[in-house]
Parts: sequence; C-alpha cells; structure tokens
Amino acid sequence: MNIKDTRDEDSATLKALAALGWILSDEGRAQRLLSLTGLTPDDLRNRVSSPEVLAAVLAFLEAHEPDLIVCADAISATPAALIDARRSLDR
Repeated sequence: MNIKDTRDEDSATLKALAALGWILSDEGRAQRLLSLTGLTPDDLRNRVSSPEVLAAVLAFLEAHEPDLIVCADAISATPAALIDARRSLDR
C-alpha cells in the first residue's frame, strides 16, 4: 500500500463514518440499515472502523438512490464520492 492508497482509504473511512451518522440520525432508516445489511447494533459498536462494515453502510445507501443523494448532500459529498469510497473500502 502506498501513501496515496492510505489517504484514499482514510478519506473513504471519513465519508463512510459521516454517512453512518446521517443514517443513524433517523430511527426508521437506522432500522432499515440493520435489517437489510444483517448488521447488529453490537456490530456497529464493536466494528465501526472495520472496512467491511463501512463498505456495507455505503452499499446500503448505494442500493437506494434517493437516500444516497440526500445523504451525500447532507455530508457535503457527491453520490459518486460515496460510491468511490465504498469501492475503496471493498478492496
């Protein structure tokens, strides 16, 4: 892994954490995340910095374009940047 890869992963992690915060700000959306991803509250607490968990969070948004767009706007990102972040975390 080179320095650029590290920066890309750090940036992806920050975007995913911001997206997770946005998701968790709405109880219904948070419940949908848990239901559709199979994650549990314990998974989120214990593995929140795990690339696999963060990629799952972004994949959840990617699967529902209206949420992807609103989330991206709320965290000052673009939908494409969130998709790129998921790809970076999936490596």
